[in-house]
Amino acid sequence: MPRYFFHIQHGKRDPDEIGMDLQDIDAAWKEGTVTAGRFLQDLDGTLKPGQEWRMEITDETGDLIWVLRLLAERH
Repeated sequence: MPRYFFHIQHGKRDPDEIGMDLQDIDAAWKEGTVTAGRFLQDLDGTLKPGQEWRMEITDETGDLIWVLRLLAERH
């Protein structure tokens, strides 16, 4: 099974050094979106206007597959 990594950046980069063995790229997408939701819930008000929260999903070779971004903007 391939291994995928879910790196978080919010102020500083928090690399996922363990990763997760998942069936395929579709399973990695699903896990990424579920995990992102959990992380965003845990921000508990710390995301401020002008800041970005970001998750990079990579494969076991380090190739970037997807980037999930949340950007707080005030208009």
